Amino acid sequence: MSTQKKILLVDDSPTVLLMERLLLQGEPYALLSASSGMEAVRAALAQQPDLILMDVVMPGMDGFEACRILRSDEATRTTPIILVTTKASLEHVERGYESGCSDYVTKPFNGNELRAKIENFLGR
Repeated sequence: MSTQKKILLVDDSPTVLLMERLLLQGEPYALLSASSGMEAVRAALAQQPDLILMDVVMPGMDGFEACRILRSDEATRTTPIILVTTKASLEHVERGYESGCSDYVTKPFNGNELRAKIENFLGR
């Protein structure tokens, strides 16, 4: 049985997904990905990741709604969710925490800061 922690990366931008993968390469994580809020909800419920990095602005279901849905399901209620977004206003940050996110990071993100937040949630 693997002890490798699973991280679900969610962003509609292939470039951002690639940047996050490059940031976390070499770390002992299994990386999953999704490109929309709906796909993220399905993947999180099916794969049970240990942490989710999720964009806010995505077509269809945004990250706030996906976060609320994941918080309402027993299987993902306590999974750490870090919203990673360009939306830096206080209003958006408040909406993020109201939706149930565990932390909020604005793009462009600082790689060391994001890695430290991930390690903090995953207990490394």
